[in-house]
Amino acid sequence: MDHVDHERLNRLLGTPELEWVLDRARRRMERGEPLNTTVTLSSATAGERDAVARLLGRQPRVARGLSVPLGELDALLRRAGIHGGGLAGAVITLTGPVTVRAEAASAEALAWAQAFAPLEAVVASRAAGAGRAELGSWIARMRSSGLVKRLAGGSPATGAELLAGLALVLDSLPCERPESLAGFAARVLGRAHALDDGAPLSTLALGAARALAGIAPPEPEESLSEARRETWAAVGVLCDELSSVVLTLGLPSAGTASGGLLAAARSAGEPLWLTLRQLVRTPPAWQEVERVLIVENPSVVAIAAGRLGSECPPLVCTNGQPRAATMVLLRSLSAAGARLQHHGDFDWSGITIGNLLHRRLPVEPWQFGAEAYRDAAAAHRHTANLVGAPVVASWDEVLTETMAATGRQVEEELVAQDLVDSLRAATTWDLHGSETRGR
Repeated sequence: MDHVDHERLNRLLGTPELEWVLDRARRRMERGEPLNTTVTLSSATAGERDAVARLLGRQPRVARGLSVPLGELDALLRRAGIHGGGLAGAVITLTGPVTVRAEAASAEALAWAQAFAPLEAVVASRAAGAGRAELGSWIARMRSSGLVKRLAGGSPATGAELLAGLALVLDSLPCERPESLAGFAARVLGRAHALDDGAPLSTLALGAARALAGIAPPEPEESLSEARRETWAAVGVLCDELSSVVLTLGLPSAGTASGGLLAAARSAGEPLWLTLRQLVRTPPAWQEVERVLIVENPSVVAIAAGRLGSECPPLVCTNGQPRAATMVLLRSLSAAGARLQHHGDFDWSGITIGNLLHRRLPVEPWQFGAEAYRDAAAAHRHTANLVGAPVVASWDEVLTETMAATGRQVEEELVAQDLVDSLRAATTWDLHGSETRGR
């Protein structure tokens, strides 16, 4: 251990007038730079000039600027027996331990690399075994965004705990058999509430589930809770499985519990509400469903059931903003080869819902374009004014321009009879064309 004469060291360097010298020396040490240079102070007080003169054994200078050769000061401390560690040792004694920033950064980078190692091993195994290249992109985005560091409060140790839990979650998804979120968390992590909404690990796990399911993060106008339910359901984990429901009519299915319910309802020509639980735990087995019409309002389904009954082509109702059950059902139908066509309210909320569906699913508009709006607005001249900022319809910009110029909304209920007449008139499930331009 280096010899230190604390009393003489404090008299020599431990004064307020020489703090700037210690500060300059400490900064160089933190940057890993040698103490063999001269430090300067451009505008010094009289007290600071006198202190440097006493330190170096010089006459006080009149000039405002000061300079102190650190190498000379280091030699002085060693030669006089004040500090065996020279200036570097004196800085540590007087101001505390010095961390070299480059070394600290290197150590931190190594700690984070070690924290990510278990998760990266799982990702590499999954990508090689099942061709899940999207997982590599997901983990790269997560690392570059600094999300884990923020959730861990900047601590590599806390981050390692989060990432170890995330590796366990990812390695267990998708579930072989659907189960509740609490049950999944308890089985995989030993804590039933580890994946509750808002928990740091839940945030990370939700991103992993999205990557596995190929579901994009929700846009600002989407319901975060429903998007969360949809994402977990896509990998076999159920959140609040009974509150998310979807209204259907005429969907052809059989074979499973939910398929049997659909078959009975179709035979009777009656609408049927299905829960997220039913759709995930006993998913319908679809029977040659070619096209499905998506509507926004339950009243349209009621009219179709009353007029067409068991002859009604397949309908799914979003009931406003689509819930998780709606999205799970529509994804299932699309995966089975069904062609999805959508109609909604001619207002900005209806356009927003349409944009969501078009963004998340392979959906086509049906009688939901500029020409259809002009016809509906002409037939119903006393509707309410449009409210709020215009929303551009992703499938038909002219629709937005026409609605903004006309300035009136047309709710889907007003054209429900026309929609049902179109269904009745269709001898095949052509629906008068796909309406890719809007009508």
